[in-house]
Amino acid sequence: MEPDDLLPVGEVARRTGVAVSALHYYEELGLIASHRTSGNQRRYPRHMLRRISLIVVAKRLGISLGDVGTVFTSLPMDTIPTVRDWRRLSRQWHAQLEAKKTEIDRLQRELTGCIGCGCLSMKACYLLNPDDALAQEGPGAVRIAKDRG
Repeated sequence: MEPDDLLPVGEVARRTGVAVSALHYYEELGLIASHRTSGNQRRYPRHMLRRISLIVVAKRLGISLGDVGTVFTSLPMDTIPTVRDWRRLSRQWHAQLEAKKTEIDRLQRELTGCIGCGCLSMKACYLLNPDDALAQEGPGAVRIAKDRG
């Protein structure tokens, strides 16, 4: 196979493990692109396999398709991305993943003292939130919600 070969949608689905309907959806979102044959069949440039694989990885990491689209705007759609293009994309995702990691770390810290008043102990809750006064401020972990606001 040559880098400029065009692949039918079934072959792309087989090679990436992504359903044909998902490929159509990714194309609708502008994450990938295909060409149409004279018989109106989709053909994907071979380099779309890497984009699709990155979409799969991003989804596993909890990166939304919207965020994938934002990062993909820096990649050429009509030509094979260069090593430089992929490095730029990698740096962008690295920053995103670091931000997610920071958020997860913060959530873990909050979970050590989380319900309503911010404690997991009924004894501590009585001291920090006597007579359940925080219930008047709304549902859930109101102290945590205030910290985010």
